[in-house]
Amino acid sequence: MRFFLVFACCLYADDLWLRNGKVWTADPARPWAQSILIKGDAIVAVGTDAEIAKLAASARPIDLAKRLTIPGFNDAHLHFLGGSLGLSQIDLTGICTLETIQAEIKRFAAAHPNDKWVTGRGWEYLCFPGGRLPARADLDAIIPDRPVYLSAYDGHTAWVNSKALQLAGITRETKYSGYGEIVRDSKTGEPAGALKEGAMSLVRRLLPVPGTPEKLRALESGLRLAASLGITSIQNANGSLDELALYEELERQRKLTLRATFAMSIGPMEPEATLAEFAALRRKYNGPLISAGAIKIMMDGVIESYTAAMLDPYTNRPATSGSAAWTPEQFAKTVSIADKLGLQIFTHAIGDRAVRMALDGYANLPATSRHRIEHIETIHPSDLPRFAALGVLPSMQPIHADPATIEVWSAAIGPVRTQRGFAWHSLEKAGARLVFSSDWPASISVNPIRGIHNAVNRRTTTGLPPQGWIPAERVSVDTALRAYTVNSAYASREEHRKGSIRPGLLADIVVLDQDLFTVPPMDIHRAKVALTVFNGRVLYQK
Repeated sequence: MRFFLVFACCLYADDLWLRNGKVWTADPARPWAQSILIKGDAIVAVGTDAEIAKLAASARPIDLAKRLTIPGFNDAHLHFLGGSLGLSQIDLTGICTLETIQAEIKRFAAAHPNDKWVTGRGWEYLCFPGGRLPARADLDAIIPDRPVYLSAYDGHTAWVNSKALQLAGITRETKYSGYGEIVRDSKTGEPAGALKEGAMSLVRRLLPVPGTPEKLRALESGLRLAASLGITSIQNANGSLDELALYEELERQRKLTLRATFAMSIGPMEPEATLAEFAALRRKYNGPLISAGAIKIMMDGVIESYTAAMLDPYTNRPATSGSAAWTPEQFAKTVSIADKLGLQIFTHAIGDRAVRMALDGYANLPATSRHRIEHIETIHPSDLPRFAALGVLPSMQPIHADPATIEVWSAAIGPVRTQRGFAWHSLEKAGARLVFSSDWPASISVNPIRGIHNAVNRRTTTGLPPQGWIPAERVSVDTALRAYTVNSAYASREEHRKGSIRPGLLADIVVLDQDLFTVPPMDIHRAKVALTVFNGRVLYQK
């Protein structure tokens, strides 16, 4: 299969007439159309072929061959620089026995003999014998002489070898008092080779830091991947001034081929002045390509490592129910100040107790602020209607509910709470506006089509489990598409710019090679992007 991909400086400058399509507009006023007329970077008309033909005399026609045409995908929660840098590191996604994992790590290390550190990501908790965490001995057996640092697919646990622990000075006597844990051998007390949450930084701080040229090259690789997947907008769920500067440089070079918004990370001990600084970024970055004006708060961790804050103890570790990184008082104070400054708030909350804490903290804020809770992997039934009542957006990742990855997750919280897992349909039924994303690179795929497949089927691409995993929480194709397009634009307060196909909006459009509305649901994952139009120009074509 051949395709081409060129950057914005080199794209066709013609006006475009996309004709003979099956256009899903996400616009309630006109849900379906055949033709789209684009002038410059904007959509100027949407309608039947006959209607648009009268206006399109000077436009370059593109025959859509009746293929499904939708607004560009908007990934509402990811970490794009980290994902882009990871494209050149070990990728353990989908490799799931200790022996094959070790073989891939050994192969990669041999192919990169000059790398001082062996780094990568993607290992899954369920892939180690007996459900245990990976151990340093597993790595020492294949790479004893170079430090190794590998993050789990969710980004919340690191796997390191003895050389890495030695360089970091982590011994039996090392104490860690922050949010997280140095996992230890239960018999000896020695560090076992896994680091949870904040403890990951004890080794991560030693990793080679890529320079600006390396970061820019990585972002360009990420941009090419995004274009091939129809992703025309992203919402970075963490950010920094340095990262903003990278996107500014790409924009200056006319190489920025998606729209990026940023939420800046903040901790419970951050001074109020930091919030004021982030509010100033909102005024500086508010254009159609780069925008800021949000903050990111980590309320808890993840279920697989028992760091998500739960209302009741973990089923297979009853001595703990996880812990929150913020007190209710700290959270309420910070979100109140941030809201008054006009900042939008993203709160990472996976456990049902963390979700409730976030909702409680938002309870006295205006419902029009569009504050968000990220992930919401578990939720108590009594909290479902609070999202709509408070105007809080559930920002969720269907790819995290792939049944192939939830064995350890389900064992940790037991069958009763598992039945409340990833409650997309229940939230939608309760009046909430669903927002979808990938959490890349903390996920098994950044592809929106894979996310839609999971949202609609709750089954793996191979059809397991046969009846679906909690099938009552499936959503329709229409709901899933809205969550990846118009609702995502709403979630970044940009629905006046993008997210649907209607006159006056930016021309970010994707054509698929299969119709998601008519193919058998279990074939959704097979769909590919045939054409990506960004800013009114053809960016990718297969």
